[in-house]
Amino acid sequence: MNRLQGADDRLPAQVRLQHCRPLLCAAVAMAMATGQVLAADAGPSAATPDGADAAASGSLDASFDRSLLSGAGNNTTDLSRFEHGNVVLPGVYNLDVYLNRSWVGRKDVRFAAPSPQASATPCLDNALFAQLALPTSRFAGLETKLADPTICVDIAQLIPDAKMSFDMGNLRLDVSVPQAYMGHAPRGYVAPEYWDEGVVAGLLNYNLNSYRSRAQGRTQTNSYLGLNAGLNLGAWHLRQDSTVSWQASSGDGTSRRHWQNIRSYIQRDLPAWRAQLTLGDSYTDGQVFDSFSIRGVQLASDDRMLPTSMRGYAPVVRGVAQTNALVVVRQNGVQIYQTTVAPGPFAINDLYPTGYGGSLDVTVTEADGRVRTFSVPYASVAQLLRPGITRFGLVAGRLREISLSHEPDVAQATLQRGFSNLLTGYAGVEGSQGYQAALLGAALNTRYGALAMDVTHSRARVPGLSLQSGQSVRLSYSKILPQTDTSLTVAAYRYSTSGYLSLTDAALARDYARRGLDAFSYVAPSTQTIDGVQATSLLTAEQRAALTGNPLSDTGLSGTRLQRRRNRFDLTLSQNLGERGGTLYITGSANDYWDRRGTDTQFQLGYNNSFHRVTFGVSASRTRDPFDRYDNEYFFNLSVPLGEGAHAPTMMFNANYSPVQGDSQQALLSGTLGDANQYNYGAAVSRGGSAGNSGSLQGGYRSSYGLANASIGAGQGYSQVSAGFSGAIVAHPGGVTFGQPMGDTAGIVYVPGAAGARLQNAVGARVDAHGYALVPYLSPYTLNTIQIDPKGLSLDVQLDATSAQVVPHAGALVMLKFKTHNGRALIVRTRLVDGAPLPFGAQVFDESGQPLGMVGQGGQALVRGVGQSGLLTARWRDDDGTDRSCSFHYQSPPRGKHKPVAYEETSATCMSADMPPGNG
Repeated sequence: MNRLQGADDRLPAQVRLQHCRPLLCAAVAMAMATGQVLAADAGPSAATPDGADAAASGSLDASFDRSLLSGAGNNTTDLSRFEHGNVVLPGVYNLDVYLNRSWVGRKDVRFAAPSPQASATPCLDNALFAQLALPTSRFAGLETKLADPTICVDIAQLIPDAKMSFDMGNLRLDVSVPQAYMGHAPRGYVAPEYWDEGVVAGLLNYNLNSYRSRAQGRTQTNSYLGLNAGLNLGAWHLRQDSTVSWQASSGDGTSRRHWQNIRSYIQRDLPAWRAQLTLGDSYTDGQVFDSFSIRGVQLASDDRMLPTSMRGYAPVVRGVAQTNALVVVRQNGVQIYQTTVAPGPFAINDLYPTGYGGSLDVTVTEADGRVRTFSVPYASVAQLLRPGITRFGLVAGRLREISLSHEPDVAQATLQRGFSNLLTGYAGVEGSQGYQAALLGAALNTRYGALAMDVTHSRARVPGLSLQSGQSVRLSYSKILPQTDTSLTVAAYRYSTSGYLSLTDAALARDYARRGLDAFSYVAPSTQTIDGVQATSLLTAEQRAALTGNPLSDTGLSGTRLQRRRNRFDLTLSQNLGERGGTLYITGSANDYWDRRGTDTQFQLGYNNSFHRVTFGVSASRTRDPFDRYDNEYFFNLSVPLGEGAHAPTMMFNANYSPVQGDSQQALLSGTLGDANQYNYGAAVSRGGSAGNSGSLQGGYRSSYGLANASIGAGQGYSQVSAGFSGAIVAHPGGVTFGQPMGDTAGIVYVPGAAGARLQNAVGARVDAHGYALVPYLSPYTLNTIQIDPKGLSLDVQLDATSAQVVPHAGALVMLKFKTHNGRALIVRTRLVDGAPLPFGAQVFDESGQPLGMVGQGGQALVRGVGQSGLLTARWRDDDGTDRSCSFHYQSPPRGKHKPVAYEETSATCMSADMPPGNG
């Protein structure tokens, strides 16, 4: 839709002046500055939302000293229309409407002028009043009054101290209403009728990574392709996530290829229920029961549909690599992520969310062949809800578990309700063949912290065994102590009796029994070789799958197949030690089991601080590998920026000591390049440890079409090389667009003729040759502002607006169209027949009567949107009220395929209507 209808569509000053020549800039800037300086004493600037209403009403007065203008002696132009700030012409404007600084939607707003010389002001009508959601009970007979097109109703006439402020540059209408007259809509509320379902589109995210290493005369290649495909049809969204992995080894000549279907599902939102309906593969959210994967139907609340002020997780995977290493992340035995990291600390924070439960098993493969694994807890915390908020979940279908040969049908129902600021209650039931469980719990918000407690009772019938029945008690606690600046993020304890089984454990036990295996038998740990990897008989299903890619049931190992947890304790604590004292943190977990002796304890303790621009940290960690071995590791890191410029590199030094792996040291240099930091690079040298001395290089590039990275390294007895590329392909009504990897909710901007323009919402993203660009990430059900940077655009392209706003549905691909005008930009030096410059302030029109520009000092006029030749008309009014006009022809030289980066210039003589036209 045209943002301006029947109104002057001139560009904002900051856009109009960005490419002007110094002389013209000075002339226009002086004229504008004169008015603004003289108006400074009158009140707020019209450029601000608080002062826009003053400009619209004409309360900002200015006067011009003609002696300061070039050709003052011949200038008799009536400049009175410039004495009232930025004049707004009558018409209909398509505006973003804000109520008390909160966006409420986009609306056509009528503007009317009380007199011919006055600036137009916004008029309140029934549609605008309804969009503001103000209570109507206070205004009798208002509907009839607002429906009259001959009356322009000012909101101040209805509500004392209310006002409407118009910002022409941003096409924004700010409505200010005292709180006493407001309705009860919470802050950040956007009505569902303004949510955008997006366009019909096909989506594909891809992530390709290949890693090749050579060690001990053996070359091994690991390649991975992650695919996230989708199809949007209105409110329905089809998604399919899958991975393909290849492994090849020159040592034994083996080659394997493996395809995994992670999940396929159809989803749509139900705004009336504030819920999402999912058909196919999905994960339960884990807020009440432990999360599990299901193939079936799920209807569950979506808190993202709540206003931002009323909204109540995949974890960050952190670790340390000693070389250019391959990092693989699995959940429940399914590979969900692979990437290559540089030496030193790494953090993976872009995992697709797959639920709130189920630990992440991380495998780090160093360039010299060493393999380390560790687990990242993925559990929920205390679930407090606001009073009156209800959250529910209904699930029915078939359990998806990689270790099962028979997947049983399951059903689950959960309910959470915020009763008051103090109390939230929650409950749930779930069941499967031979299994039932019920949970009841409550969460309290007290001055001593947030506390949640629940009890789960389960009953399971396992063939060949007696009835397995038991309870599990869970306590969760979180607290921020402002007095000591302590953040106790998670403190959770769980105790389970020997007869308690979760739904997944019960399904596994019954599946083993059907195959004649005892799920609870125990023998001493023994080490065996599976696919060339040593493993003990006490590995969990996830650990065994992480090492071999095979489920537990395929190994044929004897021993304890199910480890029934007895106690579990998780802790995450952060302590700020003052402004210069740094931060102390600790994370850890302790587990023991009914079927196994000893306690599995893992923790990380660390301290971080900075001195001026130097940051440093020390940490100690204890981990347990799948072979029942503990490893205590100590780490020190130091980071120093080498300079103060925007692209100054950073030098890092890391020292690591482990009784198992020995000590090692690393020096790393990293930085970014490019005007948008689209390039990154790094170099590292290492010594010590089992890898010996080594070195590596890595680099990356973030383009409009995706992200590319590569690395190379060599050390004592090994070498390594890797490359990766990730991006997105979107098919939409306007064609096919390539872009950077995108989230589930994204956008397409269409800016015709603006090839090369940057998107300020995504580093490296630009408008392609067809006028389209991909906005890779948008927040669903939330106001998103998309901004176009016109810097570097051809002077032949004009943007009506450089920003647009949208509120997308979850999973939608929304289309945002920016109106542009294409045509040449000229600076015309105009003269009258007697040689005098054309009067300052005269407007220039094309042959159809559309305004193109205005005459500045010395008769110079900047006109945009013209052709190679044509006829233009200048119009002005003398001080005595007489309307004047003259016309002139212009002719510019032919142009090649390259558009100019500077204004073209020409001269012309302007002749009145009764004189024959001529060129100057």
